[in-house]
Amino acid sequence: MTAPSVSPQFSAETNSEGAFVRQRYTIRNRITAGGSSGFAAEAGRYHLYVSYACPWAQRAMIVRRLLRLEGVISISVVDPIRDDRGWAFRDGPGHTTDPIEGFSFLSEAYLATDPEYIGRWTVPCIWDRKTRRLVTNNFPDITIDFETQFGEWADPSFDLYPEAMRPEIDEIAWLIYTDVNDGVYKAGFATTQAAYEDAFDALFARLDWLDDRLSRRRYLVGDTLTEADIRLYPTLARFDAVYVGHFKCNLRRLVDYPNLWAYARDLYSRPAFRETTNFDHIKRHYYGTHPQLNPTRIVPKGPLVDWDAPHDRARTS
Repeated sequence: MTAPSVSPQFSAETNSEGAFVRQRYTIRNRITAGGSSGFAAEAGRYHLYVSYACPWAQRAMIVRRLLRLEGVISISVVDPIRDDRGWAFRDGPGHTTDPIEGFSFLSEAYLATDPEYIGRWTVPCIWDRKTRRLVTNNFPDITIDFETQFGEWADPSFDLYPEAMRPEIDEIAWLIYTDVNDGVYKAGFATTQAAYEDAFDALFARLDWLDDRLSRRRYLVGDTLTEADIRLYPTLARFDAVYVGHFKCNLRRLVDYPNLWAYARDLYSRPAFRETTNFDHIKRHYYGTHPQLNPTRIVPKGPLVDWDAPHDRARTS
């Protein structure tokens, strides 16, 4: 099976007002501990396809690492440079060929799942070795299922989605997604001034709000690490390296926010966050695969940012 010559990754995602509108993720099965969904949580059954460049994929990688599910859910990383055939499996620094089905392109996994599939070939997505098809590409569900359905194998010292805190986590996560996670894309891919400014203003209003919230607490919800923090971090990790310049999100940098910047360094100091943050893949992907924004594909050498600077967040309550 070969990839189509033109990828739906490059379909227009702007409305008539020039605003970016993310396409719906359409493979939306769930993995359940008892198998009621048809996809039972089992060790060795599922394979996670990711890109270090993708913020949605990094969330899944962080949770997998925190919960020590590496021996339960296998993983492979695509080449950060994506062309009109979509994500590719190639040997290179930090990425490999596909060890499961020998796919050359991620699109082959989608078309093996549904030969009539029309949509974006996105990461993260989960392949089921048993049925030889994709289970889901709906990134919000992936981390939740890891956190709630793999308890038989997960590290019990983490409860990233505690039941009593779920309403608040979900509320914060939605605000973060709408204004920050997706907000940078709304600004970067806007095709009118008005659409860009609307996204820009909402983004920085929310970052101001988050910085204030984190002035009084170490984590976004409660006093421990949760799904809400995992949803915010990947955007912060990419902010100064990519979004400030490439997506024109330049009112303030992350390093200009005293609490957000210290919070991001606090998370980065932990192996699950640090080891899944690959600035080389991030920069090469964004600057090398959006020719409408960066036709020369020149990758900036900067910025010079000290992610290892002391953060002193343990004192924040």
